[in-house]
Amino acid sequence: MTEYIIDAYAWIEYLDGSSKGVKVRNVIESQANNIYTCAVTIAEIVSKFLRRKFDPEIAFNTIIATSHVIQVDHKLSLIAGKLHAKMRKHVSDFGLADAYVLACAKTNNARIVTGDPHFRSVRGVLMI
Repeated sequence: MTEYIIDAYAWIEYLDGSSKGVKVRNVIESQANNIYTCAVTIAEIVSKFLRRKFDPEIAFNTIIATSHVIQVDHKLSLIAGKLHAKMRKHVSDFGLADAYVLACAKTNNARIVTGDPHFRSVRGVLMI
């Protein structure tokens, strides 16, 4: 089994049904993959859906039904904080939510699925 963390960018493309979302769907729906989502990513998506005046419950329920949610705790926060500081040296606007996604990937030996340019220099990322 291959482990994948789906970030907010990829989830939104998937939920929108875009051409990039088709690539995400192929990852999510493959029986050969285990799919994970960071709990912080859910907050990002709910916010995005509300700002677009879409029902966030649809996104929330889809994510819960199709992925394992990785809870944020003090240990993951320590890792995310260290990764955030490291990444900010090279990517000046690397976000804290991105650092949590990266921490989830590292602690679960997973690849990140994204189209977010902040992750271009990160090894093990599947860019859509």
